[in-house]
Parts: sequence; C-alpha cells; structure tokens
Amino acid sequence: MIALARRRARGWKGKPVHRVVHFEFNVSDPERSEGFFSDVFGWKVSKWEGGADYWLVTTGDAGDAGIDGAIMRSRDGAPRTVNTIEVASVDETAAKVTAAGGEVVVPKQVIPGVGHFAYCTDPTGLIFGIYEADEQAQAPAG
Repeated sequence: MIALARRRARGWKGKPVHRVVHFEFNVSDPERSEGFFSDVFGWKVSKWEGGADYWLVTTGDAGDAGIDGAIMRSRDGAPRTVNTIEVASVDETAAKVTAAGGEVVVPKQVIPGVGHFAYCTDPTGLIFGIYEADEQAQAPAG
C-alpha cells in the first residue's frame, strides 16, 4: 500500500474503481527476491523505513501502464502473491465480503498518512487485500 502513496504523490488523483492497484510478493527470503526482480526486470526495490520486512517495488515510470507493489517476508514461510483492490470504504467493502460468504482475516488497519487496509478471503479461501486511500489517516492513540 505504500507504493500507492508514492503513485498518488507523483500526481495520480484517481478515484477508487475496484481495480487491483498493488501487489505483495510474500517470500521466505526477501533480500534474495529483491535481487532477482531487480536483475530480471530492472525494477527499483527499496527497503521501507517503517520497520517491517517490507521492500517497496517500483515496476516502471509514473506514466507507464501497470502497478507497483512490494516484496515482504511471508509470515508462514509459504510463497504467495496477494493483490490489493482499492475501494471507497474498507468498512463497507468488508461488510460486503462477509455478506457474500467471504471472511475478513486481518481486520482494518491504518498506515499513517496513506490510508486503511484489511485482508480478506473469498469463499474458496483466496486471500486479497482491500485498501482505502486517506492521507489524513493516523495511528490510534495509545
């Protein structure tokens, strides 16, 4: 989701259209994957300063088609790709997911200055993210 903030900072002012806007490659060895994707595709990869094992991936220039994303350490060691869909409201979309037979597996969280996100699964267990842009988003006090 940090990559989305960078895209917005480069001038993108789009409205949520329920499209995939970010990817996360969950891997067991992020440093190795960083080198691989940089070497093979020429992507720019940089460690996020936010403290987590999270590397921001820029896949092309601002005007090019495509999306940016991230490489992160897999929590369970299993490799997977998680795509994130931008929505107008994480809360409303989470309710729709549940009503349609899906599940919210990581509840709404904040990325200060970027927005809110949650992770969900569809009825078959496919995991995906939902993201709501909010540059005013702040971490809860406490």
